[in-house]
Amino acid sequence: MIFPIPSAEAGRLVLGVARSANDNAWRERLTEAQALAAMTIAQRDGLPDVLARVMAARGVVAEQAADFLNPSLKTLMPDPSSLVAMDAAVVRIADAVQAGTSVAIFGDYDVDGATSSAVLATYLRWVGLAPVIHIPDRIIEGYGPNGPAIESLYEGGARLLITVDCGSTSFEAFETAKHIGLDVVVIDHHQVGEELPHVQSLVNPNRQDDLSGQGHLAAVGVTFLFLVGLNRELRRRGVFQNRQQPDLMSLLDMVALGTVCDVVPLIGLNRAYVMRGLDVMSRRANPGLSALADVARVNGPPAPYHLGFLLGPRINAGGRIGDAALGARLLTCAQPDEARGIAERLDMLNQERQTMEATMLLQADAQAVVSIDQDDPAVLLTGSEDWHPGIVGLIASRLKEAYRRPAFAIAFDADGKGTGSGRSIQGVDLGKVVRRAVDMKLLIKGGGHAMAAGLTVERAKLEELTAFFNETLAADVEEASSKRELKVDGALTATGATVDFLQLLEKAGPYGAGHAEPVFVFPSHRVKFADVVGNGHVRVTLGAGDGSTLKAICFKAEDKPHGKMLLDNRGRSLHVAGTLSIDTWQGQPKAQLRILDVADPQKVRI
Repeated sequence: MIFPIPSAEAGRLVLGVARSANDNAWRERLTEAQALAAMTIAQRDGLPDVLARVMAARGVVAEQAADFLNPSLKTLMPDPSSLVAMDAAVVRIADAVQAGTSVAIFGDYDVDGATSSAVLATYLRWVGLAPVIHIPDRIIEGYGPNGPAIESLYEGGARLLITVDCGSTSFEAFETAKHIGLDVVVIDHHQVGEELPHVQSLVNPNRQDDLSGQGHLAAVGVTFLFLVGLNRELRRRGVFQNRQQPDLMSLLDMVALGTVCDVVPLIGLNRAYVMRGLDVMSRRANPGLSALADVARVNGPPAPYHLGFLLGPRINAGGRIGDAALGARLLTCAQPDEARGIAERLDMLNQERQTMEATMLLQADAQAVVSIDQDDPAVLLTGSEDWHPGIVGLIASRLKEAYRRPAFAIAFDADGKGTGSGRSIQGVDLGKVVRRAVDMKLLIKGGGHAMAAGLTVERAKLEELTAFFNETLAADVEEASSKRELKVDGALTATGATVDFLQLLEKAGPYGAGHAEPVFVFPSHRVKFADVVGNGHVRVTLGAGDGSTLKAICFKAEDKPHGKMLLDNRGRSLHVAGTLSIDTWQGQPKAQLRILDVADPQKVRI
């Protein structure tokens, strides 16, 4: 059964847990105002209380409830012309379509770049062009357009270059394009300053002069919005009088993939993109995505989890350690046999990436332990000449999670120049301090946003850089660390964790960044079984007082505090917190709990 949290108020402790195994305070997510909104939603729309509570806790008010449960692209999609420079981009590329211009697409090497490139290329092929896709090599070329690549594309015949998920700050590269006579249109979403490169059109909802309110879109979302505008313009020009109009909706599976994997907020138009895209993906019309789902062993209907943790990492593996163009090739591949071969190659690269990551993580962890023992720094900086630059971001993320502080991992070359990536904790703006370090000449280059940043640094500057980071961020890290908490949506017993209950919760989904997956606590459930499986995962069976049971999994937790508590307390009752999903293993749908945290009922404050 499901029942309300005892004495639940905004920010009140749940089950008295002030300090869990993972050092979190468990707090009620719903504020008092949201609780009132939940009551109104339930009464006005005839919705179950738990669904109304989940919606209200995510900012939905009564007037929005009906539209929220049925997000419509038609309702949520703005007029493409509301984005600055969109009309100019549409006209330039519509002209190219009618003239049969040779077009090159330059994309980033991550999933957002691959999907943006594939969505754009697929549409342009539908309307008669034969675009060439160029994805830069992360090691040789680095991020974004570069002069040699632009010259090569021009020599190959391209007369119009469209960059996606990059290009907003490519001043030097676009000077090269201007010099040789190559027109450029940029479709991007990254944060930019006031100064922009001179191109035919630069579409980016995060331009400082763009007031469209669409800055939360991933690049693939902006690209799709551009195609809506382009399709409208081509229709106005009569291009589709003697040919079938392209099916834009069939591209939404790739739009959903890029949106989820770029970890943009699943709100507004993004939520509609993902919800409709998952429907398209379930039809398995894209040979590349279908082949990738097969090699990744995706079971049941596709969900954001599958996109973010099974499909996305395999596409990213090509950009990290292999052929960066593999992802875009897979997504635009029309032949099932060829698609299967590319998907298997990406799967193999992902396994290689996992092996490399494990070795690098052991070395980085050893460096972190020494650093903490000696100085207990606010920011961890680790590095090695033996590390692969394509994996440092993953290492930084692991260190940040393990030591609950911002962390950088840096791969140095033989000349002492390091390429690094950093990940931050909530409340500590990493991108801001990296940009300051660039201004102070501590870095060769660097940038990013609050939660993630990249940098290039000389080893000789590393000690000074470390001191600057720690001096600048110490207070922010201390304050952020003192506020560790797990937001809880409600309490359940194993009996209430049913497939029907989860199908009800899915009405408020899909969940992801900016639209948090509901977290439930299971009070005083007995750990009937706990064992280590796979790569350090802890598999658990929980039992309620009425005899009902619930299967659970605790990912990569064998050596984590909550995993150890589960393994050390077989046969005892613990408070358990986590998220629920439907497991379709062997064709029989069942509820499964993904454990996020645990607490000992005998050691909490009542």
